[in-house]
Amino acid sequence: MDHNLSLPQNKRHEFSQPLGKLIVGTREETILEVETYFRALVRKQTNINFYLVGDIVTQDFLANQFLKSFIKVCIIDEKTQRNHINLEFEDFFEEIIEFQSPAGAIPKESWTLLRKIVLSNKRTVLKITEGEEDLLVLPLVLEIPLEKKVKNFVFYGQPPITDSKHTIPEGIVMVSVNKAIQKGVKNYIALMEKS
Repeated sequence: MDHNLSLPQNKRHEFSQPLGKLIVGTREETILEVETYFRALVRKQTNINFYLVGDIVTQDFLANQFLKSFIKVCIIDEKTQRNHINLEFEDFFEEIIEFQSPAGAIPKESWTLLRKIVLSNKRTVLKITEGEEDLLVLPLVLEIPLEKKVKNFVFYGQPPITDSKHTIPEGIVMVSVNKAIQKGVKNYIALMEKS
């Protein structure tokens, strides 16, 4: 991508819609549902990778020994709802990269960086030192290659949304990365303002 992208104010409600399956519930309920789903899937499919966007999702997956084994990449900013959050992860990841990502924007450098991280095949934390990580879920989904024998999933936290046309409850969004999802993400990217 040759441009910095920013979220148009008048389209914010469209970007609040879950990209994939919304698993509704408390942190405890959602993580248990995710674990149950993947314990069943593992019997049929062994090549599974998780890409996590957000601190709470990362914290909950790292705390679950079964789910932790599938983590490839985490994108965090060490904040949740403007409060600082401490994550203990240094011994698990092979690489920690710091990056700046302004709120409400996708910097043009993020595409190359995410491609490099995904293709490196190292367990990596991308730590946002300034700005926020939310919108990086879009380039991340597009930079994950589609492979026949590998199932890739992106997870991010869904805060409750009460001010859009449709109320969205709190939970975790599970995105199974495939052609249809990538096409949908390209449609979102097309709505963004270029600079």
